[in-house]
Amino acid sequence: MQRIDNRMYDEKRKYKITRNYTMHADGSVLIEAGNTKVICTAFLEDRVPPFLRGTNSGWITAEYDMLPSSTGTRKQRDRNKLKLNSRSAEIQRLIGRSLRSVVDMDIIGEKSIYIDCDVIQADGGTRTASITGAFIALYDCFNKMIEEGEIDSMPIRNFVAAISAGIVEDMPLLDLCYEEDSNAIADMNIVMNDKGEFIELGLTGEKRPIKAKEFTEILRIGTKGIKELIGLQREVLGIKSFKSIKKEEKEIINNEEKIQVIIASANEHKLSEIKSILKGYDVISMEEAGFYDDIKEDADTFEGNALLKARAIYEKTGAVVVGDDSGLMVDYLNGKPGVYSARYAGEEKDDKANNDKLLENLEGIEFADRGAKFMCTAAICFDDGSEKVVTGQVDGIIGFEEKGDGGFGYDPLFYIEELDKTYAELSFEEKNMVSHRKRAFEKVKEELDKKYKK
Repeated sequence: MQRIDNRMYDEKRKYKITRNYTMHADGSVLIEAGNTKVICTAFLEDRVPPFLRGTNSGWITAEYDMLPSSTGTRKQRDRNKLKLNSRSAEIQRLIGRSLRSVVDMDIIGEKSIYIDCDVIQADGGTRTASITGAFIALYDCFNKMIEEGEIDSMPIRNFVAAISAGIVEDMPLLDLCYEEDSNAIADMNIVMNDKGEFIELGLTGEKRPIKAKEFTEILRIGTKGIKELIGLQREVLGIKSFKSIKKEEKEIINNEEKIQVIIASANEHKLSEIKSILKGYDVISMEEAGFYDDIKEDADTFEGNALLKARAIYEKTGAVVVGDDSGLMVDYLNGKPGVYSARYAGEEKDDKANNDKLLENLEGIEFADRGAKFMCTAAICFDDGSEKVVTGQVDGIIGFEEKGDGGFGYDPLFYIEELDKTYAELSFEEKNMVSHRKRAFEKVKEELDKKYKK
């Protein structure tokens, strides 16, 4: 088929990125994708949302809007309707999580970057252009922070860009303009980093189901388009890749070899998460330490179970050991299910049965009275025989129905107001940022540092 602007089917539109487009923002870009034009700005604020206070971790969030004159018919401003329309809400969440996926939030500290994407002229692909342009604005903001001594190194780890692809008149097309998009049989928004990893794939069959071979083809041309956009970003910024330039962690503590810390777990995912927090220490699993015994967790508190695990391994090894226990506590149920979270509905540890029982026990209870918290208690046995217990928690509300496909256990019911999502709706990175285990083990690291770093 002949495209409106005579492009090939797998050819993206002509892109232009103008940096430092406005005066006052910490980073600003005008991105032009064909006839679509978006102003992307980044502002630094010295605060974080309540759920991140005390975590030493930063935040990136986005707002998206279209100016009234950006379309052929005047678009009414959301403020005149007294609420944000669902499309804008969806897009700004997409922009925020796309950018967060390539940033090391711990480098930022407790600061927030606000990304504003304002469409001044729309001809399709406004959300994808916003992501591609906002990345450049974010880079410039971080660069300014480095120059002014706000941070020590570049937090960005990878490039990220986005593009649309779809099927029009049974033909796969890349980077749809408005007229193509409005007549598409299917369209997909693709967000990807420079490692070839996908952050978002949003495919919709508008007029009929999509065949597997069609999906494969639009994904192929979309990937091609993003690689070209990342090439443009590299050209604009004058860099080829983001090397890890975070401050090096000290490999030696007290002029001796790194202190070994045994974690009372054999769960690889859990160990990986803990290792990323306890940097500077030699973290190993209890099996790597030669401990294979089953530890009976029959205490009636999280602290009791954490201490049982840590003490059992310490008694056989004499090393530094950390044990932890976690679960859900619901205010209306006087802290239940608590230590029985995994077996709330029976010894089988059935997630669905546990959630059903929780909903049943909260039937008829109003939203405001369904407060809850995920708790993690960690017990440290130091190698001199002393002990320390720390806790981390995340506050939330138990919803009326399960939402989200991620996570496990009570995640689909645990709603976090600040994020407007359940735990099961969070990305892996988002969940790790607000994790009760992360908060507990950051305190573990503080205690280890007090003991072993002079």
